[in-house]
Amino acid sequence: MFIIDLHYIAPLKKLDEHMTDHVKFLKTYYKKNILLSSGRKVPRTGGIILALAKSRDEIDIIMKEDPFYIHQLVEFTVTEFMTSQYHPELKKLLKG
Repeated sequence: MFIIDLHYIAPLKKLDEHMTDHVKFLKTYYKKNILLSSGRKVPRTGGIILALAKSRDEIDIIMKEDPFYIHQLVEFTVTEFMTSQYHPELKKLLKG
């Protein structure tokens, strides 16, 4: 499992201009069962995405498709962790 930490490097106005495309990007990977959760940080300085993938390289490739990244509006870091405990409903996704 991966935690993707987005840090905004552009004004919120610029981010908002690309929000529709960013949401489309996210929905694409929700449909592929790669993304589990996403949302804005509070305060709004970036976002967090929880993802399942086969490798860190796969996450890097996916994140470079994000319109926020393409338009140089964010920087991101990725933390991989081994899931040892989780909500029972996640079991199907984690086994996939």
